Amino acid sequence: MLSSSIDWRARLALLCAMAIWGSSFIALKIAVDAMHPMQVIFLRMLIGSMVFIAILPLWKRGFNYQKGDWKWLLAMALFEPCLYFIFESLALKYTTAGQAGMIASILPLMVAIGAWLFLKERISKYQWSGFIIAVIGVIWMSWGSDVTSHAPNPLLGNSLEMMAMVCAVGYTLVVKRLSDRYSPLFLTALQTLIGTFFFLPLALSSPIPDSIELEVFIYIIYLGVFSTLGAYGLYNYALSKAHASKVAGYTNLIPVFALLFAYVFLNEVLNLQQGIAILVVFAGIMLSQYSHRGRKVLTDIPPGTVQ
Repeated sequence: MLSSSIDWRARLALLCAMAIWGSSFIALKIAVDAMHPMQVIFLRMLIGSMVFIAILPLWKRGFNYQKGDWKWLLAMALFEPCLYFIFESLALKYTTAGQAGMIASILPLMVAIGAWLFLKERISKYQWSGFIIAVIGVIWMSWGSDVTSHAPNPLLGNSLEMMAMVCAVGYTLVVKRLSDRYSPLFLTALQTLIGTFFFLPLALSSPIPDSIELEVFIYIIYLGVFSTLGAYGLYNYALSKAHASKVAGYTNLIPVFALLFAYVFLNEVLNLQQGIAILVVFAGIMLSQYSHRGRKVLTDIPPGTVQ
């Protein structure tokens, strides 16, 4: 029986998972600054696929195919990782890892809006208000960003990250439809394998850099192994110990870790306008949670399943 509270082991697992997902923005930022984004994503997908092949007996069980499911499974993989990573990897060429992580924090609100539009799920006035406030904060953060070597065009980069979030909404709604027949581990493995084949021709057609530092490959391995499988396993361990609604609240820590790691590893510093705008985004997120009870739009699906 699940506990209504979260014990210390589940809390520790969640903190580690959120830290890994937050750090994935920094690792991806470093990698795409050194290699073409499509090559980075292909290598990441390839490494993730190798891990899943190694644990094949664990995920091949969660399979209950029904006629016509191939369309939904293909749509899932198209949304994420295919389109999602195209937008996100390009976004990190133009904006900072911290800002991208901050934009990703409004994903639960965007999913709630998507569920209202396509699944006819109810959405409260607090969620509407929180969504509007958070989007205003994102726009303010983008307009108030300084052009730096880390963010040569923050408005474009943040817009691309928003498009990545739109893809993540589509992915989440499709997975919600499939989750009754397929295990989360199977769906993650499938989209990783499809992503490998999708990004292969894009990687081969991209210019190959003259040299790549070992550090860059280490970050790519980190993305392929820890962000895909490690954080996923920790998150699902917590889901097995406590109610999903309790566990999902920890996803708000992802942008906090992203901003912290961006400051420590990339020396990213926020200006005053950005700082205020980020507080506005957080205010919108907190407002949206005010009366958020009993909903299962995103809570069963690990955020950034292929982060």
